[in-house]
Amino acid sequence: MHPDRRRFLGLTTGAAAGVALAPHLLHATQGALTRIPSDDRKALADIALNAARDGGASYADVRIGRYLNRSVSSRERAITGVNSSESYGVGVRVIAEGTWGFASTNDVTRDGVARAAKQAVAIAKANAVLQTEPVRLAPVRGHGEVSWRTPIRTNAFEVPIAQQAELLISAGDAALKAGANFFNATIFAVNEQKYFASTDGSYIDQDVHRLWPNFNATAVDPSTGKFQSRSTLASPVGMGWEYLDGRPDTKTTTPAGGIVYGLGYDILEDAAAAARDARAKLSAKSVVPGKYTLLLDPSHLWLTIHESVGHPLELDRVLGYEANYAGTSFATLDKWQSKSFRYGSDIVTLYADKKEPGSLGAVGYDDEGVQTREWDLVTKGILTNYQATRDQVHMIGQDASHGCSYADNWSSVQFQRMPNVSLRPGTTPKTPAELVSN
Repeated sequence: MHPDRRRFLGLTTGAAAGVALAPHLLHATQGALTRIPSDDRKALADIALNAARDGGASYADVRIGRYLNRSVSSRERAITGVNSSESYGVGVRVIAEGTWGFASTNDVTRDGVARAAKQAVAIAKANAVLQTEPVRLAPVRGHGEVSWRTPIRTNAFEVPIAQQAELLISAGDAALKAGANFFNATIFAVNEQKYFASTDGSYIDQDVHRLWPNFNATAVDPSTGKFQSRSTLASPVGMGWEYLDGRPDTKTTTPAGGIVYGLGYDILEDAAAAARDARAKLSAKSVVPGKYTLLLDPSHLWLTIHESVGHPLELDRVLGYEANYAGTSFATLDKWQSKSFRYGSDIVTLYADKKEPGSLGAVGYDDEGVQTREWDLVTKGILTNYQATRDQVHMIGQDASHGCSYADNWSSVQFQRMPNVSLRPGTTPKTPAELVSN
């Protein structure tokens, strides 16, 4: 999934800067969620684009971003904290003399964005002396003025803090009554208001929402002092407050009687179940050595796909441009070129998707202005593609970006980031019992 949980929790900070074209909008609160009008952002974006062109850029894009973060936290039956942050600024990326340059600023004024654009061009020209091959961008048509919004029903930032606090206290009460001794919970909400413009002729306004209710229930054995815990079964989602409605049609019951949550979550039900599970673990016997049939929880499959498919098939990692905590990649170009490198059995098709409703990585357009889509990475067990951006796809003989460029903030340069990566289901619907029957 993209972005991952660490990225989701990286709450940004920064001072909001006044917009010269509409200074009265500076003081909009998180509760009101007033958005900077598109006309004002378009005017600021054009100033940045024109300044980049005048400085010698052959291409430029600008991202005006307002990032809102909120968390409400509890312990047992008490609220322990409410945190809100807002970060607002502009990032300008250019190509000059065949080389990338990037600069950002929280001075969101006419002069501020023009200075950032000129600085980006200067950085590109300075870098050009080290460039051995000019940047090649895959073509993308200008979209004109378009917009996209996470299809939410209820904006989490418009839900009163008191209502959120009451839900967390009720969840703590449910856990304690079911046998937990300790219960910690937090509801995280993120709203990314992103305006993208480029010299290709795109002006894209996006309003992205994400939500993650999270908790940990702990049971203690007073006779031994030992303790066991179980955390939430919720997932971070690209949804609004409606995720917490807990509708019956969003749940699946497993053969053992457990609950798996889809695009809906019941925190009260799960908190009580977590307490019971944690207490049951206190008296669970140790594993007896032997041979067993092992059934993996879906969350284990998610992690396996994320680490063994998602990261290794990021083209920048394959090419050696990125090597970090997730390592490099074994899925090198020669394996893809062979058209026979087996990733799994014939029933395994793994695909990337930036549009899946409710998913954490769903957006209408990536941070290069490319309209998002779905594509196969592994087809019937064979490695068939990677994840690539506009300046990468020519390296694998393709002429269209996959639409998976992402920046976590206006102050960060956008680059290739993992989209949603999933195992494609079979063509015949099956119940959980049928899935594990053989």
